[in-house]
Amino acid sequence: MDEEVKMPGGSRLAVGSVDEKRLAGLIQPVVAAAGMDLESVRVSTAGRRRLLRVVVDSDQGVSLDDAAQVSHAVAAELDATDVMGDFPYTLEVSSPGVDRPLTEPRHWRRAAGRLVRVRVQGEGPLSGRVVEAGGDGVTLEVDGARRSFPYTALGAASIQVEFGRLDADLGAGADGH
Repeated sequence: MDEEVKMPGGSRLAVGSVDEKRLAGLIQPVVAAAGMDLESVRVSTAGRRRLLRVVVDSDQGVSLDDAAQVSHAVAAELDATDVMGDFPYTLEVSSPGVDRPLTEPRHWRRAAGRLVRVRVQGEGPLSGRVVEAGGDGVTLEVDGARRSFPYTALGAASIQVEFGRLDADLGAGADGH
């Protein structure tokens, strides 16, 4: 069974017999050199193979070319060591999905303009649009009014998918084309 371990900076690592500290220590600088943040690393075992999932993000997002570049660099670093053991592995590098909870200030910053749902200490759940995210807290537009909250008062937020904002977000015409 995989064990889940909290990594520095809020990232998570799930491992079986892989040395998780060594694995994270090898991957983190490679991802940072590419100008990205390491969000999570997960190792799972399926038969005699391992699947290594690396999730990266940046303020500019992660393109397919970015993911391929990081994948090649991480693979080269891992292949130069024995951190994955003698078993074959598959490396998968991706960006976080829309369902990733917003738990760190960088997550909130990258969600600027997005509608979120969050539990606020002393108020309960509320929905609002992220206007700004700074070092100490976030400003949300809630029911037409801007409200600021310190991160310490917020639980993990979830981005709300908005199908009706397609033309505003992507610059498409009124008919969606």
